[in-house]
Amino acid sequence: MITGAAQMDAAILVVSGADSVMPQTREHILLARQVGVPKIVVFLNKCDLSPDEQILELVEMEVRELLSQYDFPGDDIPVIRGSALKALEGDAHYVAQVNELIETLDTYIEDPVREVDKPFLMPVEDVFTITGRGTVVTGRVERGQVKAGDEVEIVGLKETRKTIVTAVEMFKKDLDFAQAGDNVGALLRGINREDVQRGQVLAKPGSVKPHSKFVAQVYVLTKEEGGRHTAFFSQYRPQFYFR
Repeated sequence: MITGAAQMDAAILVVSGADSVMPQTREHILLARQVGVPKIVVFLNKCDLSPDEQILELVEMEVRELLSQYDFPGDDIPVIRGSALKALEGDAHYVAQVNELIETLDTYIEDPVREVDKPFLMPVEDVFTITGRGTVVTGRVERGQVKAGDEVEIVGLKETRKTIVTAVEMFKKDLDFAQAGDNVGALLRGINREDVQRGQVLAKPGSVKPHSKFVAQVYVLTKEEGGRHTAFFSQYRPQFYFR
Protein backbone atom coordinates (compact mmCIF):
# COMPACT_ATOMS: atom_id res chain seq x y z
CA MET A 1 0.00 0.00 0.00
CA ILE A 2 2.87 2.37 0.79
CA THR A 3 4.39 1.84 -2.67
CA GLY A 4 1.12 2.72 -4.35
CA ALA A 5 0.52 5.76 -2.17
CA ALA A 6 3.98 7.09 -2.85
CA GLN A 7 3.16 7.24 -6.57
CA MET A 8 -0.14 9.11 -6.28
CA ASP A 9 -0.76 12.63 -7.52
CA ALA A 10 -3.94 12.89 -5.41
CA ALA A 11 -6.33 10.69 -3.44
CA ILE A 12 -10.04 10.05 -2.94
CA LEU A 13 -10.71 9.38 0.74
CA VAL A 14 -13.84 7.23 1.00
CA VAL A 15 -15.60 7.35 4.37
CA SER A 16 -18.87 5.64 5.25
CA GLY A 17 -21.58 8.18 6.03
CA ALA A 18 -23.27 5.47 8.09
CA ASP A 19 -20.21 4.46 10.16
CA SER A 20 -18.14 7.67 10.21
CA VAL A 21 -14.36 7.67 10.74
CA MET A 22 -12.78 4.23 11.24
CA PRO A 23 -9.24 3.34 12.42
CA GLN A 24 -8.10 2.76 8.84
CA THR A 25 -9.32 6.26 7.90
CA ARG A 26 -6.74 7.77 10.22
CA GLU A 27 -4.06 5.36 8.92
CA HIS A 28 -4.74 6.29 5.29
CA ILE A 29 -4.68 10.03 6.00
CA LEU A 30 -1.40 9.67 7.91
CA LEU A 31 0.09 7.60 5.09
CA ALA A 32 -0.99 10.21 2.52
CA ARG A 33 0.69 12.92 4.58
CA GLN A 34 3.91 10.98 5.14
CA VAL A 35 4.46 10.10 1.46
CA GLY A 36 3.52 13.59 0.28
CA VAL A 37 0.15 13.15 -1.45
CA PRO A 38 -0.65 16.80 -2.25
CA LYS A 39 -4.45 16.79 -2.66
CA ILE A 40 -7.34 14.82 -1.17
CA VAL A 41 -11.03 14.78 -2.12
CA VAL A 42 -13.48 13.17 0.33
CA PHE A 43 -16.41 10.99 -0.74
CA LEU A 44 -18.94 10.18 1.98
CA ASN A 45 -20.35 6.86 0.84
CA LYS A 46 -23.49 4.98 2.00
CA CYS A 47 -25.34 8.23 2.65
CA ASP A 48 -28.56 6.43 1.70
CA LEU A 49 -28.20 4.43 4.94
CA SER A 50 -28.00 7.60 7.01
CA PRO A 51 -30.69 9.96 5.71
CA ASP A 52 -30.48 12.21 8.80
CA GLU A 53 -28.77 15.41 7.58
CA GLN A 54 -27.44 16.25 11.03
CA ILE A 55 -25.65 12.92 11.33
CA LEU A 56 -24.00 13.41 7.93
CA GLU A 57 -22.92 16.90 8.96
CA LEU A 58 -21.30 15.47 12.11
CA VAL A 59 -19.48 12.83 10.04
CA GLU A 60 -18.24 15.49 7.63
CA MET A 61 -17.09 17.66 10.53
CA GLU A 62 -15.19 14.73 12.06
CA VAL A 63 -13.45 13.99 8.76
CA ARG A 64 -12.46 17.63 8.29
CA GLU A 65 -11.04 17.80 11.83
CA LEU A 66 -9.02 14.65 11.23
CA LEU A 67 -7.62 16.01 7.97
CA SER A 68 -6.65 19.26 9.69
CA GLN A 69 -4.95 17.27 12.45
CA TYR A 70 -2.58 15.87 9.83
CA ASP A 71 -1.89 19.26 8.22
CA PHE A 72 -4.29 18.98 5.30
CA PRO A 73 -6.59 22.00 4.71
CA GLY A 74 -9.58 20.28 6.29
CA ASP A 75 -11.89 23.30 6.04
CA ASP A 76 -11.24 23.70 2.30
CA ILE A 77 -11.14 20.11 1.07
CA PRO A 78 -14.18 19.18 -1.08
CA VAL A 79 -16.55 16.66 0.53
CA ILE A 80 -19.07 14.92 -1.74
CA ARG A 81 -21.96 12.94 -0.26
CA GLY A 82 -23.32 9.97 -2.16
CA SER A 83 -23.92 6.25 -2.46
CA ALA A 84 -21.91 4.15 -4.89
CA LEU A 85 -24.44 1.30 -4.71
CA LYS A 86 -27.42 3.53 -5.44
CA ALA A 87 -25.54 5.15 -8.30
CA LEU A 88 -24.84 1.71 -9.81
CA GLU A 89 -28.54 0.91 -9.46
CA GLY A 90 -29.35 4.00 -11.53
CA ASP A 91 -30.76 6.30 -8.84
CA ALA A 92 -30.61 9.70 -10.56
CA HIS A 93 -29.77 11.65 -7.39
CA TYR A 94 -26.79 9.49 -6.52
CA VAL A 95 -25.61 9.28 -10.15
CA ALA A 96 -25.48 13.07 -10.05
CA GLN A 97 -23.38 12.91 -6.87
CA VAL A 98 -20.83 10.62 -8.54
CA ASN A 99 -20.72 13.01 -11.51
CA GLU A 100 -20.09 15.83 -9.04
CA LEU A 101 -17.19 13.82 -7.61
CA ILE A 102 -15.68 13.44 -11.09
CA GLU A 103 -16.11 17.15 -11.82
CA THR A 104 -14.50 18.00 -8.48
CA LEU A 105 -11.50 15.83 -9.30
CA ASP A 106 -11.09 17.72 -12.58
CA THR A 107 -11.35 21.17 -11.01
CA TYR A 108 -9.72 20.75 -7.57
CA ILE A 109 -6.72 18.64 -8.61
CA GLU A 110 -4.24 20.29 -10.95
CA ASP A 111 -2.62 18.36 -13.77
CA PRO A 112 0.71 17.08 -12.41
CA VAL A 113 3.90 18.55 -13.83
CA ARG A 114 6.06 15.68 -15.15
CA GLU A 115 9.83 15.89 -15.32
CA VAL A 116 10.02 14.63 -18.89
CA ASP A 117 13.13 16.66 -19.77
CA LYS A 118 15.34 15.14 -17.07
CA PRO A 119 17.44 11.94 -17.37
CA PHE A 120 15.40 8.74 -17.35
CA LEU A 121 14.80 7.07 -13.97
CA MET A 122 12.43 4.23 -13.06
CA PRO A 123 12.42 2.36 -9.72
CA VAL A 124 12.00 -1.40 -10.21
CA GLU A 125 8.81 -2.62 -8.54
CA ASP A 126 8.60 -6.15 -9.93
CA VAL A 127 10.39 -8.54 -12.26
CA PHE A 128 8.91 -11.14 -14.62
CA THR A 129 10.20 -13.66 -17.10
CA ILE A 130 8.27 -13.99 -20.37
CA THR A 131 8.97 -17.25 -22.15
CA GLY A 132 10.60 -16.64 -25.51
CA ARG A 133 11.13 -12.92 -24.88
CA GLY A 134 13.20 -12.44 -21.75
CA THR A 135 13.09 -10.48 -18.52
CA VAL A 136 10.63 -7.65 -17.95
CA VAL A 137 10.90 -5.12 -15.13
CA THR A 138 7.88 -3.04 -14.18
CA GLY A 139 7.58 0.30 -12.45
CA ARG A 140 6.50 3.90 -12.72
CA VAL A 141 8.75 6.20 -14.70
CA GLU A 142 9.80 8.86 -12.22
CA ARG A 143 11.44 11.23 -14.69
CA GLY A 144 12.56 11.43 -18.30
CA GLN A 145 11.64 9.16 -21.20
CA VAL A 146 12.61 5.71 -22.45
CA LYS A 147 12.05 3.89 -25.73
CA ALA A 148 13.07 0.64 -27.39
CA GLY A 149 16.76 0.66 -28.27
CA ASP A 150 17.80 2.92 -25.37
CA GLU A 151 20.78 1.90 -23.26
CA VAL A 152 20.07 1.97 -19.52
CA GLU A 153 21.84 1.05 -16.31
CA ILE A 154 20.57 -1.20 -13.53
CA VAL A 155 21.70 0.61 -10.37
CA GLY A 156 21.58 -0.32 -6.70
CA LEU A 157 22.10 -3.35 -4.42
CA LYS A 158 24.54 -4.96 -6.84
CA GLU A 159 27.26 -3.79 -9.18
CA THR A 160 25.90 -1.35 -11.78
CA ARG A 161 25.16 -3.13 -15.03
CA LYS A 162 24.27 -1.85 -18.51
CA THR A 163 21.60 -3.28 -20.77
CA ILE A 164 19.37 -2.37 -23.71
CA VAL A 165 15.61 -1.82 -23.53
CA THR A 166 14.21 -3.90 -26.38
CA ALA A 167 10.52 -3.07 -25.84
CA VAL A 168 8.29 -0.88 -23.69
CA GLU A 169 4.77 -2.05 -22.82
CA MET A 170 1.72 -0.74 -20.99
CA PHE A 171 -1.21 -3.06 -20.32
CA LYS A 172 0.17 -5.59 -22.86
CA LYS A 173 0.43 -2.98 -25.63
CA ASP A 174 3.74 -1.89 -27.14
CA LEU A 175 4.57 1.79 -26.78
CA ASP A 176 6.76 4.01 -28.94
CA PHE A 177 8.10 5.47 -25.70
CA ALA A 178 7.23 5.90 -22.02
CA GLN A 179 7.62 9.09 -20.03
CA ALA A 180 7.42 10.34 -16.45
CA GLY A 181 4.17 9.26 -14.80
CA ASP A 182 3.64 6.11 -16.91
CA ASN A 183 3.41 2.67 -15.29
CA VAL A 184 5.18 0.38 -17.75
CA GLY A 185 7.09 -2.81 -18.30
CA ALA A 186 10.53 -2.68 -19.91
CA LEU A 187 11.94 -5.75 -21.68
CA LEU A 188 15.69 -5.96 -21.09
CA ARG A 189 18.28 -7.60 -23.36
CA GLY A 190 20.63 -10.23 -21.91
CA ILE A 191 19.30 -9.93 -18.36
CA ASN A 192 18.23 -12.95 -16.32
CA ARG A 193 15.52 -12.92 -13.68
CA GLU A 194 18.07 -13.11 -10.86
CA ASP A 195 20.12 -10.19 -12.25
CA VAL A 196 17.57 -7.53 -11.26
CA GLN A 197 15.29 -7.11 -8.26
CA ARG A 198 12.92 -4.75 -6.54
CA GLY A 199 14.80 -1.91 -4.89
CA GLN A 200 17.04 -1.27 -7.89
CA VAL A 201 16.41 1.41 -10.52
CA LEU A 202 16.70 1.69 -14.28
CA ALA A 203 18.45 4.92 -15.22
CA LYS A 204 20.15 6.74 -18.05
CA PRO A 205 23.83 5.71 -18.03
CA GLY A 206 25.91 7.90 -15.75
CA SER A 207 22.96 9.84 -14.31
CA VAL A 208 22.61 8.00 -10.99
CA LYS A 209 25.26 7.21 -8.40
CA PRO A 210 24.52 4.50 -5.80
CA HIS A 211 25.07 5.31 -2.11
CA SER A 212 25.37 3.10 0.95
CA LYS A 213 24.74 5.82 3.59
CA PHE A 214 22.21 8.63 3.88
CA VAL A 215 20.37 10.73 6.45
CA ALA A 216 16.64 10.10 6.86
CA GLN A 217 13.72 11.24 8.98
CA VAL A 218 11.80 8.31 10.50
CA TYR A 219 8.20 8.53 11.69
CA VAL A 220 7.13 5.63 13.90
CA LEU A 221 3.39 4.97 13.99
CA THR A 222 1.80 4.99 17.41
CA LYS A 223 -0.49 2.21 18.61
CA GLU A 224 -3.53 4.41 17.84
CA GLU A 225 -2.25 4.97 14.31
CA GLY A 226 -1.92 1.24 13.63
CA GLY A 227 1.76 0.98 14.58
CA ARG A 228 3.72 -0.83 17.27
CA HIS A 229 2.14 -1.73 20.60
CA THR A 230 5.52 -1.85 22.36
CA ALA A 231 8.49 0.50 22.40
CA PHE A 232 11.82 -0.01 20.64
CA PHE A 233 14.39 -1.51 22.97
CA SER A 234 18.15 -2.06 23.06
CA GLN A 235 19.41 -4.41 20.30
CA TYR A 236 15.99 -4.46 18.59
CA ARG A 237 16.60 -4.65 14.83
CA PRO A 238 13.72 -3.15 12.82
CA GLN A 239 13.53 -3.61 9.05
CA PHE A 240 13.34 -0.54 6.81
CA TYR A 241 12.46 -0.43 3.13
CA PHE A 242 13.71 2.63 1.29
CA ARG A 243 12.61 4.19 -1.96
